[in-house]
Amino acid sequence: MSRLCTTLALGALLVTGTGTAHAQAPGPEPDLWERDKLTGNWGGLRDTLEKEGITFGLMEQSEGWSGLRGGIRRGGVYTGLTTATLKVDLETIAKIPGLTLNISGYQIHGRGPSPNLSGALQAVSNIEATRGNKLYDLYLEEEFPDTGLNIRIGQSGANEEFMLIKSAAVLINSSFGFPALAAFGLPSGGPNYPLAAPMVRVRYKATEQLTLMGGIYNGDPAGPGTNDPQLRDYTGTSFRMRDGVLGFAEIAYDVGSADADGRPGTYKIGGWYHSGNFNNLQHDTLGRSLADPTSNGVPYRHHGNYAVYGLMDQTIWRPQGSKDRGINLFALVTAAPSDRNFSSFFIEGGVVWVGPCESRDADILSLGVAYTNLSHAQQTFGSDLVRFGSATKAFRGGETVIELTYQAAVTKWLLVQPDVQYIINPGAGVPTVASNGQVLPLKDAVAAGVRATIIF
Repeated sequence: MSRLCTTLALGALLVTGTGTAHAQAPGPEPDLWERDKLTGNWGGLRDTLEKEGITFGLMEQSEGWSGLRGGIRRGGVYTGLTTATLKVDLETIAKIPGLTLNISGYQIHGRGPSPNLSGALQAVSNIEATRGNKLYDLYLEEEFPDTGLNIRIGQSGANEEFMLIKSAAVLINSSFGFPALAAFGLPSGGPNYPLAAPMVRVRYKATEQLTLMGGIYNGDPAGPGTNDPQLRDYTGTSFRMRDGVLGFAEIAYDVGSADADGRPGTYKIGGWYHSGNFNNLQHDTLGRSLADPTSNGVPYRHHGNYAVYGLMDQTIWRPQGSKDRGINLFALVTAAPSDRNFSSFFIEGGVVWVGPCESRDADILSLGVAYTNLSHAQQTFGSDLVRFGSATKAFRGGETVIELTYQAAVTKWLLVQPDVQYIINPGAGVPTVASNGQVLPLKDAVAAGVRATIIF
C-alpha cells in the first residue's frame, strides 16, 4: 500500500508540479493555493452576491488527447469546454419560498478525439461536441422541504438526474454518464449534453431511503433532420415542444449510513418511453431486407420506443473514522427492443477509490468498463449488405471501452486528470463519417489524454 501511495503521489507531483496546498497568506483573500476558486472572493463581492441570492459559476475543462494505436489514425487533438452557471435564489430576492432559477451555458471548443482519432461509438470524452455556444439549463426549481417534494420546470437534460451513478462521474468516457444505448436510440441523442429539452421533472422523497422520480421531456431536442443535430439547435434556444414525449421514471433506494463508519449505497431501477415513430433497422414495409435490391427502401415503422435499466453504487470499504475516503463499486445494465434500436443492450461497471493515500485524500483513482452491443437487427442488416453484395464485411457484435483514470486535486480550484482508454472493436465495424475511407473493421484503439479542470 505504501509503495502504491508513494507512486501516485509522485505521479501527481510530476503532472501538476505541486503536492499539498501551501500555507494561507494573511489578508482578506486566502492564499492562491488555499482558495476555493481561482479568482477568489472578488474582494468580498462574491460573498455579498451569494447573501443576496445570486451565485455565479465558471469552469474550464481542457483536454489533450493522443491516439497511440489503432482506430482511425495516430496523432493528437485538443478539446475543451467552458461552463457558465447562474443560480438565483428567488426566496431571498422575491420572498417566494423554496424557488430558485437555474441557468447554464456552454462554450465548446477544439476537436473531439472520437471522430478524429479512435473512431469509437462511445465518445472518448464526455465534453467533446460540435464547436459553438449553447444554452443548456434554464429552469425553475421549487423545493417543498416539509413534504419531500421537488419540482423542476423549464429546459434541462435527462443526463443530469436519470440513470446517474455518482461514483462513475470521475470517468471521462461519455458512456459512464448517459449510457450509449439511450444516446443511440433517442432522436438527436436525447436530452443529453450538449442538447437540452423543455421538461417537467418531479422528485418525491417518500422516506429517508426511498426516492421516486419522474420526468417528461420534449422527444427531440433538435427536431427532425439529417444533418448534425447539434447544428440544428446550434444555440440551444430552439425550445421545441411538438416532437413527441419522452418520459423517464426511476425508483432509488439508499442503504447503509453516510457517517464515517457506514457503507452507503444507492440502488435504482427505472426506464424510459418515447411516444414517437421509429424505423425498423432491418425490414421494409413489404417485409424484405432493406439491403435487398428489390426493397422499396421504406423502413417498417414502430410506434414508440423504450428501455429499462438498473444500477448500483455501493461503498465496500472505508478507512476507520473517514467519511470521504473509501472504495465504491458501481454497475449499470440497460436493455431495449432490438428491432428499432442501434444498440439493444448496454452494461458498465467499475471501481472508484477516493483518497487512495492519506496525504491526498481528495484524489480519485478509478477503473471502468463499458460495453454496448449492436442490436440483432443491426447486425443482421450488416450481414444482408454482404449477402447482397453492398459490403465486403459484416458488422461486428459491439464495442468495449476500458478506462483507467487518476484525478489529482492540486487545489480546490484545479484538478489534473491523466486518463487512458483501450477501445476494443471501435465503431463495431459500422461505417460512420469518422471512419469513411478507412479499412473496416477498425483495429483496437488506445487513446491517452490529460484533462485540466479550473474553477474560476
